[in-house]
Amino acid sequence: MSPEILLQTDFREIPFFHRGKVRDIYDLGAHLLIVATDRISAFDVVLPNGIPHKGRVLNQISAYWFKTLQGITAHHLVTIQLEGFPGLPRDIAASLSGRAMIVKKAKPLPVECIVRGYLSGSGWNEYQEKGSISGMVLPAGLRESEKLKGPLFTPSTKAEVGVHDENIDFPTMVKKLGKKLAEDVQSISIRIYERASTLAEERGIIIADTKFEFGLDDEGRLLLIDEVLTPDSSRFWPHDGYLPGGPQKSFDKQFVRDYLLSIHWDKKPPAPVLPEEVIRKTSEKYIEAYERLTGKFLEI
Repeated sequence: MSPEILLQTDFREIPFFHRGKVRDIYDLGAHLLIVATDRISAFDVVLPNGIPHKGRVLNQISAYWFKTLQGITAHHLVTIQLEGFPGLPRDIAASLSGRAMIVKKAKPLPVECIVRGYLSGSGWNEYQEKGSISGMVLPAGLRESEKLKGPLFTPSTKAEVGVHDENIDFPTMVKKLGKKLAEDVQSISIRIYERASTLAEERGIIIADTKFEFGLDDEGRLLLIDEVLTPDSSRFWPHDGYLPGGPQKSFDKQFVRDYLLSIHWDKKPPAPVLPEEVIRKTSEKYIEAYERLTGKFLEI
C-alpha cells in the first residue's frame, strides 16, 4: 500500500478562504468547503510529513459525531456528499471524496472549549505546579491519567498557527463572551463530552479530554463547528490496559508527540522529519480509532 498523501490544496476555480494547521477552507458563498489534509501538527507546529489517510479519518469521524450528537446542539455540517453541490466543480468534488465537508458559515468564538475527564497533558502539568487547573483547585495526591470525579471545563485562548494556546479560567471566558453565552457553551461542552464518553467506552475507547469549538451563525444561533472528537482534538486511550500513574497508550497523535520529545526537539519551527515507522504507526492509530468508534471501515 502506498497511499496518496495530500499536504495542501490549491484550487483556482473556487475562492480560497483560510489555511489552518490541518484544514484548507474555500468560500462557496453561503457555505464553506472544509478540506481535511494529511498534515499533522505537534506543539502548535506543522510537521513536514503527512500521515496517510489522516484527513479522511478526521473528516469522517467528525461527520459521525455531528450526526450522533445533533440532539444536544446545532452544528455547522451540511453534507460530506460533495458531488453535485452548487458552486463546487465536479472534478474538485471527486478529488476530495471522503476528506471534505460542506458547512454553514459561522463566526467562531475566540476561545477553545476543553473538557477533561482525566488528568493528563497540560492539565496534569498545571496540576503538578499549582494543584489546580484553570483556577479550579483539585484534591491533593492525584496521579497522572487518573479519572476525575467529574468532567472539568477548562477553556483556552485560540492562538494563530505557531503560537501556543493558553489556559484561562471561566471568569476570563465570561469577559470574552458574556455570561449567558459562556454558560451555554460550558453546559453544552460538558453534555457532549459525557454523551460521547459513554458511547466511546462501549467501544473500548476512553476519551481522556477533548476540545470543542463553537461559532454564531448570521442569526446569532450557537453552532458546534470545526472538528469534533477526533484524534487531533482529543486524547483517545484504549480501555484495555488503562492504568493511572503515568502516560497511557493512545489512538491519537500522542505517538508523534512522544517521538518528538524523545529527540529533544525544542518545539520551534522548523519541525524535524518523522521516520517512516512513526508515520506508519500513527496512520494505523488514526484508522483504528475511526473503525472502533464508528464500527465501520474507513472509506478510502
